[in-house]
Amino acid sequence: MSDRISVSGVTINAPHALELARFYADITGGAAHGDAGWATVTGPNGELGFQQIADYVPPTWPEGTVPMQLHVDFYVDDLVATEKRVLAAGATRFDFQPNDDHCLVFADPAGHPFCLSTWKAPVLNDE
Repeated sequence: MSDRISVSGVTINAPHALELARFYADITGGAAHGDAGWATVTGPNGELGFQQIADYVPPTWPEGTVPMQLHVDFYVDDLVATEKRVLAAGATRFDFQPNDDHCLVFADPAGHPFCLSTWKAPVLNDE
């Protein structure tokens, strides 16, 4: 037995959990499960959870009245091809793009920012 902690998933607030899960399942090739109150997307690279929040208000990006609490980064091989796919699935591209040579920022259908990036962070191994 050890006291090691590892990430098993991230849960995102939503006005309708299953609808948002279906969007992320569509863009990642995962599978959506659940209902309007609680849903998950499982795929080859992990799990995202979604929970319905009463009176949900989307964050504003990059700054605004409703601060962003988190965003999800997705590694992609081809920004142009993947941008077309996420836009067709219902994402919206933000006008402000601080690193558009290697990273594009979008809003999901509930307004959460997410990034598509060709930059892959180095894996740090503390073992």
